[in-house]
Amino acid sequence: MSAEDIHQIEEALDEDEREMLFFLCRDVAADVSAFNVRDLLDSLMERGKLNDMGLAELLYRVRRFDLLKRILKMDKRTVEAHLLTHPHLVSDYRVLMTEIGEHLDKSDMSSLIFLMKDYMGRGKTAKDKSFLDLVMELEKLNLVAPDQLELLEKCLKNIHRIDLKTKIQKYKQSAQGAETSYVNGLQASLPNLSLKDPSPYNSGMFQNGRSKGQRLMVRDPGIQREPVKTSVQESGAFLPRPLPEDRYRMQSKPLGICLILDCIGNDTDALRKTFTSLGFEVWSFSLLTMEDMIHHLCQVAYRTHHQDKDSFVCVLVSRGGSQGLLGVDRTHAGLPLDQIRRMFRGDACPSLLGKPKVFFIQNYETAEVQLEDSSLLEVDGRGASSMDAKAWQPAPCTVHPEADFFWSLCRADVSLLEQYPTLSSRYLQCLSQKLQQERRRPLVDLHLELNSSVHDWNLGVPEKEKYHVSLQHTLRKKLFLSCK
Repeated sequence: MSAEDIHQIEEALDEDEREMLFFLCRDVAADVSAFNVRDLLDSLMERGKLNDMGLAELLYRVRRFDLLKRILKMDKRTVEAHLLTHPHLVSDYRVLMTEIGEHLDKSDMSSLIFLMKDYMGRGKTAKDKSFLDLVMELEKLNLVAPDQLELLEKCLKNIHRIDLKTKIQKYKQSAQGAETSYVNGLQASLPNLSLKDPSPYNSGMFQNGRSKGQRLMVRDPGIQREPVKTSVQESGAFLPRPLPEDRYRMQSKPLGICLILDCIGNDTDALRKTFTSLGFEVWSFSLLTMEDMIHHLCQVAYRTHHQDKDSFVCVLVSRGGSQGLLGVDRTHAGLPLDQIRRMFRGDACPSLLGKPKVFFIQNYETAEVQLEDSSLLEVDGRGASSMDAKAWQPAPCTVHPEADFFWSLCRADVSLLEQYPTLSSRYLQCLSQKLQQERRRPLVDLHLELNSSVHDWNLGVPEKEKYHVSLQHTLRKKLFLSCK
């Protein structure tokens, strides 16, 4: 590994990735004095603590697969295979903490920091701390350690993140059965992996926890299951441990409704063709006002359209702020993204309970916009939802209402549309291509490849023309967006 390679890695990492890298290396770099990534890596290599595979693991942990490929000439599957059979440079505890941090939003962190005041004192709990900063402060006070996570569990439970509390419990169970402190925890630490069960197709964007004693997937009509062979203990109850090949049922004809709301108007035709070919009933609308968007969302969310279908897909393309979308009438307040998601929760849309709800969102970000008062959606939704409740009563189950979401959000600068008015989204182009060519691959795996393609695109364009993709999900099984 040359000094030039290390320099390239430092230049390519953003601030969050650098913070994560320093945190991951705290155990192996306790005696290393370094103020930047370059010095850290160089010092570790000089002391014989970091070889090529160790560096590959670090890049893998921060999900910079593009740097793996470009600098180390490796792909992520090579690293995964190595981690399955060799000791890890990074402890499972460090990986666990970074994974939890990635799934806490600003509201979660605000609540968590407030709760920690009782233990750390008010001077130690600045509002702008990241989760990893908070963990390091707790470590200094001997309040958190690899074998001392009860405080963190308690606080996660208090902010209703039972999914993350369960993740800690699984780590503790795994550590108890290990002979060394470096357990082979690959299944618990790969990108987008389980935050609730052993399946690698579950992530914690939403508060998808469950109370003690509740059981997951009881009489769930939306899941096709294989015979159970083993069990694990979780939150005080023994639950079936599904086999890796378990997947969502995708056999209805059509597979479900695909709602396309394209307020820009450049991607509707390609998206309609893609999802029609996958077996969806496509409802597409272009150049919508905010009132039109709300109408179509309510029409789909609060009716019984989904009761005989196995899934739902929604594609949204619009200008907007960081937290909401605008229609073509940009004088109107923005529609909050989290309000859109709530419309399709299992309790608001019972005919989708236990079924995958997939969202692909292209947001061309402009100046921060005022968000719409959600009362408009709630008023419309209550009447429709009440009507639905009489017409559709799903089989009893204990699936959490925010389970089974797949939420892919791509941000780009609105200046792209000003410079290229007829531009098609690079993100949606890659999505359509991969869905048509690789429909037999699980959606989470396919999305990782999509993210890699967008990364490659960003390397060759100016900052204003880059796309920024994020994925958060609460899928509990593998999802294939095709019945074929």
